[in-house]
Amino acid sequence: MSLLSLLIGIYTLYFFARVYLSVMQIGYVNVHKRRKPVLMGEGRYLVAGNYAVAKERLAIVEAFVDYVLFLWWVYGGLAWLQSLTGGGQGIWASVLFLLGFFAVNYLVHLPLDLYGRFKIDASFHFNKMTPRMYLIDTLKQLALFAVIGIPLLAALAWIVDTLPAWWFWGFALLFAVALLANVIYPTVIAPIFNTFTPLPEGELRRRIEAMMEDAGLRSDGIFVMDASRRDSRLNAYFGGLGKAKRVVLFDTLLDKLSDDELLAVLGHELGHYRHGDIWKNMAMMGGFLFVAFYLFGHLPESLYTQLGLIPTPGATIAVILLFLPVLGFIYTPLMSAISRHNEYAADAYGSEVGGKSHLVSALLKLVGENKSFPRTDPIYSRFYHTHPPILERLEALGYDPERVDLDGEVPKEGIFEFLDRNMVDSEKRQTYNQEKKVSSDATDS
Repeated sequence: MSLLSLLIGIYTLYFFARVYLSVMQIGYVNVHKRRKPVLMGEGRYLVAGNYAVAKERLAIVEAFVDYVLFLWWVYGGLAWLQSLTGGGQGIWASVLFLLGFFAVNYLVHLPLDLYGRFKIDASFHFNKMTPRMYLIDTLKQLALFAVIGIPLLAALAWIVDTLPAWWFWGFALLFAVALLANVIYPTVIAPIFNTFTPLPEGELRRRIEAMMEDAGLRSDGIFVMDASRRDSRLNAYFGGLGKAKRVVLFDTLLDKLSDDELLAVLGHELGHYRHGDIWKNMAMMGGFLFVAFYLFGHLPESLYTQLGLIPTPGATIAVILLFLPVLGFIYTPLMSAISRHNEYAADAYGSEVGGKSHLVSALLKLVGENKSFPRTDPIYSRFYHTHPPILERLEALGYDPERVDLDGEVPKEGIFEFLDRNMVDSEKRQTYNQEKKVSSDATDS
């Protein structure tokens, strides 16, 4: 068996594994969305389940498209592209080849991205982006790629072409760029796409600053991002490294969460900072890149012959990119397991500094507003989920998710009074139905 046949076989197994996990998740959600709801009323529960299924069906289509495109590349597509771009050995000939490789991949996946955003997300009232905004964002992304991506490809092609241990220096370059990207993203890249305004002076800002000071975090500021222009989901994050660290609150989060709930969410994010999770994630990414470059840096030239390629720097980089998703898929369960462990620790810290009841309250709102289906296939979750399933997170915080259904519009303040009232109303309805059934049975007899 040739090396190419072996790699195609491995990619085929990867394809079937992706489809299998998605099919398992769809079946699990379809069964449970018709059972007794948890964390939300029956209507919202069904909608959340339908959203999860819709996303997973699209994931299956994406897996098929990826597989067909992969087969096209290895069975002549790469050779065709190399002949089309001249097949030259120079650095810029390699860059031109890679630009063609990226362009084909982008155009093939573009309809799936449009469908996911303007059909699925719009149908479930998430997407607020207009076609014009999408086009402007795309042009900005292309401009960033031209300014950052093309020089990076040229540098990487030069390393592959010039240095004997190119795989190590290629890894070092990409890892350094990843670190730099984390530093400049909050202050340079993110503002290209969104508007960030300082959180106004007041009680909330004072409490956030006090919480950060207690955690030993010095930041570049506390900012509100106009996320609602594009999407209705809720989120907050600490971005950047070193002096470029800043707190970013989605405006949607400020609209839906009380100050106490917001502080509990930020307490969770501060937990990641206190535990060094950002650096742990960077180390895991570095480990992945090192393994990837080591493995792909020792592929024999016979593979390129089997692909019909001249082993130019551009061809080498394209082969790495072609098979990198397989290695990433294998690496995913480990990264997910470590991430889930970190999330539990961050929840514990957030509940300590922000109050357990406030964190639980915030999580309940996030589930409802983001239409996150509370139940998931265990194997799928262990493989993909970087956060523990919401039911397990709530149980770890001492909350019984079976005690109440969240129905209707959840108020910004006093969610636990709302929960208690709903629970009382639910018990009254059950008592009434039981009394009605007893009365009906007595009449029939």
